[in-house]
Amino acid sequence: MTRWIAALALVVGLATGGASAVPVAPQVALSGAPTQGAALLGSAPATTVELRLGDRLVPVDADGRFLIAFDRDAPATTRLTARLADGRIIDRPLTVAPRDWRIERIDAPLRPRKSTEAFLALRRPELDQIAAARDRVTDAQGWRQRFIWPRIGRISGLFGAQRVYQGQPGAYHGGVDVAGATGEPVVAPADGVVILAADHPFTLEGNLLMIDHGHGLNSAFLHLSRIDVVTGQHVTQGQRIGAIGATGRATGPHLHWGMKWNDARIDPVLLAGPMSPQ
Repeated sequence: MTRWIAALALVVGLATGGASAVPVAPQVALSGAPTQGAALLGSAPATTVELRLGDRLVPVDADGRFLIAFDRDAPATTRLTARLADGRIIDRPLTVAPRDWRIERIDAPLRPRKSTEAFLALRRPELDQIAAARDRVTDAQGWRQRFIWPRIGRISGLFGAQRVYQGQPGAYHGGVDVAGATGEPVVAPADGVVILAADHPFTLEGNLLMIDHGHGLNSAFLHLSRIDVVTGQHVTQGQRIGAIGATGRATGPHLHWGMKWNDARIDPVLLAGPMSPQ
């Protein structure tokens, strides 16, 4: 009987968090499995003072929420490391699942593009503007939302698709293309702040619009026929921001939607999910 009472007391202590309770080790939680081209929401302990994905510092909000993402060519393994205020370290190894990218093999040599001085004179300032836009830090909170499609239509180009010319890989497709007619509206996929609204068509991107969603996550919309917002403007999910076009280097009217988390190119399809018809 004495042993039974002692055992019962131990169980009650564990259930009520008494002195005999086994402390639960703090954890870093993720919303899904790490995958090439994916972005994941996470939650860190309240006492986290530093969080890193590999060598990259990851911002953590006051409620412990954070965002991480994995490049199209992310390596198979990395680590998520949290340092707590009491000096403890949470070290979580991550295995990044590979993707089966659409690869087209061409039995012809890769033709290098000719970069004339005239082209470079136009292109360098454009690249500087894009880089400066991505360096901007805003108070946007769209990264916390479930993203929607900026335009509903036929997907005509997949993220990560690539051509290989006689064994030499060309550049992969850095976004998703949605076919449409010139003038059809494009809406914001999530809340954000406009970090670039080009005042003239860029050589490759045409009329380019970029929106920061916070925590290093941003969207780029290429080839627009019109831009309906201005740099610095806050936009809300579903708000009209522009219209489909064929400006820049485009073979026909469509929306190219590209996304990056810091330097990592990610797949918008994984954020927006399956496209639902209007």
